[in-house]
Amino acid sequence: MPSEKVLAAKKQTVAELTEKLKSAKSGVIVEYKGITVAQDTQLRKNFREAGVEYAVVKNTLLRFAAKEAGLEGITGVLEGTTAIAISNEELTAPARIFCDFAKDKEGLNAKAGFVEGDILDKDGVEALAKIPSKEVLIATVLGTFNAPIAALARALNAIAEQKESA
Repeated sequence: MPSEKVLAAKKQTVAELTEKLKSAKSGVIVEYKGITVAQDTQLRKNFREAGVEYAVVKNTLLRFAAKEAGLEGITGVLEGTTAIAISNEELTAPARIFCDFAKDKEGLNAKAGFVEGDILDKDGVEALAKIPSKEVLIATVLGTFNAPIAALARALNAIAEQKESA
């Protein structure tokens, strides 16, 4: 039986993790066995640069926190080594960064994920990872808006040059 001090610390950890899950826009639950320290350090750096919080968690504590946060659907994958990547800003960042990093590495697998309260299975996480970042999507839309304007400007310029030479 754990002491009161240990039990209080675990309850505090669950409460903190619950708040992180509730406030997160998206997250990915991953298996991380078999990677080197250098690989883990690089993965953590990639997450940190994108504003994604990444931590190794105990399955039991994450199970309690997920239930309290209304994410019961992820509790079925909480076995073995488990880490979680959470983003409060961008929806695709945790999945995209993890899947890009894990492409050629054995032992790194997405278990499940969530986006704004909706639970994703492994395939859903991989599909989410293929969606470009918010910045890329905005640039694409702006480029699409800019194309007709640029074509009009070239046409008007050609007409003006044609009239000048005549």
